[in-house]
Amino acid sequence: MPDATILVMTHVPDRASADILAKTLIDRRLAACVNIGAPVESMYHWRGQTETGTEIPVAIKTRSTLYSDIEAAIRSVHPYELPEVIAVPIVYGHRDYLDWIAAETRAP
Repeated sequence: MPDATILVMTHVPDRASADILAKTLIDRRLAACVNIGAPVESMYHWRGQTETGTEIPVAIKTRSTLYSDIEAAIRSVHPYELPEVIAVPIVYGHRDYLDWIAAETRAP
């Protein structure tokens, strides 16, 4: 998959952080679309303890060749010490939509 379409996921602690991240990615043309979700409750292990917190999910549509730039951009604005940054390939999709993602993101 030399330049596959991918979905990058992260969670941030609040809407303001989500807005900053989305604007950064869109303005830099690293993402064609960023979805900011409704608050969710997260439970996780952190430094030997079980923690809970409210987080905002962020879904980023982009191309695999931009992943390292996306990760760097997320890490530069993300307020967490260890932000979640994961990517999954989009195996199937409406061809015109996938072409739009490619057209709306910059060349790496």
